[in-house]
Formats: sequence, C-alpha cells, structure tokens
Amino acid sequence: MQKQRLVLIGNGMAGIRTLEEILKHDKERYAITVIGDEPWGNYNRIQLSPILAGEQKLKDIILNDLDWYAEHGIRLIKGCAATRIDRERREVYTAAGEAIGYDKLLIATGSRPFMLPVPGSDLDGVIGFRDIKDTEKMIVAAALHRHAVVIGGGLLGLEAAHGLKLRGMDVTVIHLGDWLLNRQLDDTAGRLLEKSLTERGLNLKLGAKTQELIGENGHVTGVRLESGEVIAADLVVMAVGIVPNADLARDAGLEVSNGIVVGDTLATSDAHIYAVGECVSHRGVSYGLVAPLFEMAKVLGNQLGGCGKQRYTGTTTSTKLKVTGIDLFSAGEFMGGEGCDEIVLSDPAGGVYKRLIVRDNKLVGACLYGDTSDGAWYFQLLRQERDVADLRSQLLFGPPRDLGDTGTSGASRAAALPDDAEICGCNGVTKGVLVKAIKEKGLFTVDDVKKHTKAGASCGSCTGLVEQVLMSTVGSSFQDAPKRKSMCGCTDHTHGEVREAIREQHLVTLADTMKALHWKTPDGCPTCRPALNYYLISTWPGEAKDDPQARLVNERMHANVQKDSTFSVIPRMWGGVTSPAELRKIADVADKFNVKMVKVTGGQRLDLLGVKKEDLPQMWRELDMPCGMGYAKGLRTVKTCVGKQFCRFGTQDSTGMGIALEKAFDRMWAPHKVKLAVSGCPRNCAEAGIKDVGIIAVDSGWEIYIGGNGGIKTEVAEFFTKVKTEEEVLEYSGAVLQLYREEAHYLERTVHYLGRVGLDYIKAKVLDDATNRKALWARLQLALAGEPDPWQAQLGEDAAARFTDLTV
Repeated sequence: MQKQRLVLIGNGMAGIRTLEEILKHDKERYAITVIGDEPWGNYNRIQLSPILAGEQKLKDIILNDLDWYAEHGIRLIKGCAATRIDRERREVYTAAGEAIGYDKLLIATGSRPFMLPVPGSDLDGVIGFRDIKDTEKMIVAAALHRHAVVIGGGLLGLEAAHGLKLRGMDVTVIHLGDWLLNRQLDDTAGRLLEKSLTERGLNLKLGAKTQELIGENGHVTGVRLESGEVIAADLVVMAVGIVPNADLARDAGLEVSNGIVVGDTLATSDAHIYAVGECVSHRGVSYGLVAPLFEMAKVLGNQLGGCGKQRYTGTTTSTKLKVTGIDLFSAGEFMGGEGCDEIVLSDPAGGVYKRLIVRDNKLVGACLYGDTSDGAWYFQLLRQERDVADLRSQLLFGPPRDLGDTGTSGASRAAALPDDAEICGCNGVTKGVLVKAIKEKGLFTVDDVKKHTKAGASCGSCTGLVEQVLMSTVGSSFQDAPKRKSMCGCTDHTHGEVREAIREQHLVTLADTMKALHWKTPDGCPTCRPALNYYLISTWPGEAKDDPQARLVNERMHANVQKDSTFSVIPRMWGGVTSPAELRKIADVADKFNVKMVKVTGGQRLDLLGVKKEDLPQMWRELDMPCGMGYAKGLRTVKTCVGKQFCRFGTQDSTGMGIALEKAFDRMWAPHKVKLAVSGCPRNCAEAGIKDVGIIAVDSGWEIYIGGNGGIKTEVAEFFTKVKTEEEVLEYSGAVLQLYREEAHYLERTVHYLGRVGLDYIKAKVLDDATNRKALWARLQLALAGEPDPWQAQLGEDAAARFTDLTV
C-alpha cells in the first residue's frame, strides 16, 4: 500500500515530538518530509541559556541528530525555509523553488521574538533571543564588548542577562513591570528574586520604559529610557515576548487570530492541515511553555498514528524555573483574588517564600521561591481539585511525611507521591511511568531514566525529583553505580574531582565552580547545590560565602520541621550537663510558648517539641543558650557518662572530656551529621562504640574509635588508636574529623567514608604522619574560629517579620 505523504513545516521541538508519537504507533503509514530553516537537526531550545552561559555546547542540546532522520526514513530539508502553501494543489514550496506534495500537512513554525517598535530597533547589535544564531551573536558580542542591556525581565530576559554576566559583560535589565517575572511570580517572590540578582551583580531597572535606542555608525551605543536616563549598550537583547509565526498560514488563507486557529483535534480550517506548538491559537490561547506543546503533540501524534480521533482540551500549566540557581515554581491563580484565602510562609533571610491560594477549600494557585520540592504535589492537588480542608494546617509543608534527618528525605518524599503525580511537566511523565521504566528496564542512573522516559530531558528543572524517584525505587542499588559516579546529572565530574578543582582552582562561589567545571544544567539541581555549597565553605572557610539557597530546609530554619508543621528546638548542653538554673529557664520558656512536649533525646539533651515558627526567634532569645544544631549536617552531640567524678567504675573524667570535645568542635559543619560519645570505662555506658567518634577511658589513657553508626543499620566503630592525654584526644579526633570534612562526599556518613577509603588510609594520614595530623587539626580550628552561633545570627531587628509564617 502506498504511503501517505506527510509534510512537516518546522524542525522544532513540538513538530518533531509529534512525529515521534506517530512513529511509536505506525512506522510505515507515512512518507515523511521535514522542512526546517535552520542547518541542524532538532534541538532543545530551552537549553540555549546554558550554551550562552558556557555550560554546554550545541552537541549537548541536539535532541534528534541527522542519523535519527535517516534511520526513520525521514527526508530532512535543512537550512531552507518553506515560502508558500498551495492548498488547492496540496503542495508546499521552499526557498529553493522545490514543490513538495502532501496528503497531510503539519505546521509547527513556532514563534519569533517581539521587537519593540522604538526608534533604533533596526541598529546592528539589537537582537532577540530565540535560536542558535541569536545565541552565537551574543557569545561573539560578549567577547568583543563590555556593556549589554536586556529589555524584558521575564524568564528569557533573565536567562540572557545571567549568561552574558557569566561571560564577563556588565548587564542591565530594563523591565516595564514593577517586579521581575511578573507573569510567573507574585510581587513578594519577585522582590526576593530582585535582591538575589542584584547581589549577583545584575543592574536592574524596574518600572522603566524604553523610549529609543541610540547608536553611532549604524551600531547601537545606548538605550534611552522614558525618564531621560541613557544606559550604555554595545549589545541590546529584546526579550519582551513572542509572536506566533503564522504568516505562512495566513497567506495560504487559513484562519488566523493571535496564532493559527485550531480545534480540539489540532486541525486548522483546512481538514488536510494541522498545526501544533507556539504558532497555534487553541480556544483563544497561545502557549509558550513546552508542556502544553508536547501535550498537543501527543494528542495529534496518536490521532495521525491511527489511534482514533483524540482531543486536546487545553492545559493547566505550572512553571518550574531556575534563575541563577534560585528555584521558582508557580501554578494556577497564584495571585489570588476575590473569595480566595492566602496561606503564606515568608523567610527572606533563609531564601524561602511560599504562597498558596485556597478557594472553597480547594487549592487554586501556588507560588514558591527557594524551596520548590513540593511543587509537584501542589500541582497535583490543584489539577485534582481535591478538598484540602483536612490538610490546611500543614499545607505549607507539603504532603504528610516524617521529616526525620536521615539524609534521604528527598527519596522519602518521592516515595510518598502517588503514581499519577506528574514528575516531568514538559513531557507529561508521571511517577508511575518512571517507576515502571526503572523496574522493567533495570535503570540505575538519571541519564538512563532521561534516555528511556525523556523525564528531565527538556528544561531540566525536574532532574532532582527524577533522581529522588530513582533513589526511592532502586534503594541501595542507586549507590551501586560504577565507581566513577558523577555527582548528579548536571555534571560528569565525581565528588572527588569537584573537591579537587575547588582546591586547585581556588573556587569560592557556586557560579564560578559550575562555570569552571562546565556544569550541564543551568545553576545545578537540589542534589549538587547543597554539596557544592558544603565543599566551598569547608575548603575555603571565611572566604567562600555560605549560600542559604543551597541549604536544606531545616538548616535554613535552624530547627527541625515536624509533621504537624511545628518545630523542634534543641539547645546545646555541653556534654549533656545542665544546671538547676538552666532547667528553670527551659521550663519557663516551655510554659510561655506552650511547648507540647519536652523530651530527653538520645544525645542527652532536652528537645522542645511543638514550637510555632513565629515563636522561634523570641524563644531563642529567652533561652539564651547555644544552638544545639540538632537539625544540621554537622556536630550534633557529645554524649557522656559521669566518669570517675561520681561512678565507682570510672577511670577518667569522661564528662570533662566530652565537654572539651563539644566545645572544640562546636558549630562544625560536615558532610553529614556527626555524633560523639565519651565513656569513663570499658563498660561503655555512653555507647561510644556506635558513634562517629567514640572515646573510651582506660586506666592508662583513652581509646579512640571511629566510624560507628547507630542508625537504620547499626555499625560498630573500629578501634583507631590509644592516647594518654586529653590534648591528644582533641588533636587526634579533630584530625580524623577534618580529614572526613575535607574528603568525604556530601551526605556520606563517617562509616561509609571509612568503608570507601579504608582504615589503613586514615591511619596513614593521621597516626603515621604527625605533621599532617597537626595541620589537619590546625585547619579545623581555623575553620571553626569564625563560625557564628546559628540562633544568635538570626536575632536581628527584622527577626519577628522574617519568622512570621502563616497568615490566612
């Protein structure tokens, strides 16, 4: 049977995705011709920003190389535009003069940048940001010139500004709106973004209108604002919106409004012609996000692939973005309005803002800044129109779950998501589809998951969530990847290579590190950012700036979030020792703030449970005790027994030793939580044998054990050495911990670090090399010398406002 002739005008993401869907169902139905005006295969336009930023190359964003077209028998006419459609003869004419006949025609011509109709817009050096050519022009301009102006503070404009800044240009962003990303964020989130971008060196002009572009000898030299201010500019990037490429359809007599008008079957006013992507107008709406475009492609691909007529009825969109490393999410009616309640969490210092919009006990909108880990869950609630009355008190903190600090909370969250939860909005991939592919195809890496499901392969913002689903599905097998396992899908470098580069190249910021190591995903993901932040501050203490955006949530709050949305507060008690006065103070504070429970912890501290977030600063102030860091990847506690001071079996002053250790290592950040214990005799009442560092007193001194773990799988610590004096205990223990701090992978417990490098290696570095041991101990003391108390650091004049979290 003779194949039908299917011609696709446009070699972009929406059109080629439609072909992929058709080929899934029937590879023999059509003789396919693709006409594209660019000289390469289909590429990921969403990833143009990483190319501009120098993080990726063109080859990294190609979705379908030329071999793909050949393998599927598709004729690709590249670098040659379609110029005319003759509907009567059913032919498409190209710029080369060729006439190509069709039985079915698919138009996927996308969109073009809207260029402001102001004087000077035709000057050299004034461009849009839409394709590879635009990107290449910007890269060349950055190498030759200094001053760039980006007109438009939307996503595309900020991505352009970020990339040009990374390439060394002085960049000014002119935005007509009162806040950035005003179509994706509310004003509060927009102001937080403004502050962060200003700190990163971008110049922002908000509420500003461009009057004209000025130039000399035909090249742009500046931008004049309506206020009269002139901003120097060697390059001007217009990023103020897009216009559907509908001229070809209009000239052919098809119905066109703000795009090519299509019905629910994606057919145009001509039954032989279909259209998908940014060039269309469906029910009066033109979409600029990739998720609805791919949804259109799936519907039309199924239909043309012989699966019967299907209908596209529109898309409820969510936007998950990452701008210079800051995670952003919005969905639905996030601006609120009449009849809506607003549930708001605002912690500007911690870099977290959440605004949820509820109407008639249903979530109708969400805007998240900084912490977007629950965006998929909110979007699911929004689409399902679920009654959230029973969840309202904890809605801000995501799905009900145990937020125990096990280092795998992301995987636990992913495990709690239902199978129909959408993980990748761009490609419409649900958790159930991911889990099925992982199990059936034996997938163990994020790259494998991307290849087989396309989840995370478009904008990349869901990469962290994809990894969490993978971890929750394969469990320990996730760690059984080849020894050369990269940190995450954002880079090919291992943890060790990243740490070495930070040391050798003296890298002190996340941005510099990602640029130097050619990060694939713009600004990283939830897996690599906390790791990079730790590596930087532990390698260059006092020089590398701690980035709160890269911290885990509990570390931003400086308290542990509980499942009822309250907090747990643990003040530090040196060596587990307290006093009547301290106990009275804790009791008074517990009464004043209606603490639900006061619990003695396993580390011999008092845990105040059920504290409201807005009460945290005042509670810290009235406790006037050091922060116990019970939430931290760092030193938690030093557990002690009473030792020889009171116990008839005690051989040494274990309590005094424990206090000395805790004070020496106080405020120590680490790859994971660290717990110590000191026992006054071999009876080991303080359980020193299952701690990261355990000290056991004997008649002639102290025995040091390392690598214990009392967690899910109990690990007995290994004997390390025996010393005589308290000073040696501090030096040897400190050297071991500093070696762990400098070499362990982020979220790697001491037991796993020990298993990876071997006990003999650590002995060689600490026991056998006295010079190195003393240097390690000195570096730890230097790193801790400038560390502030986390609670005291939060008690500024604006503390109350920053910790006010819930208003309805």
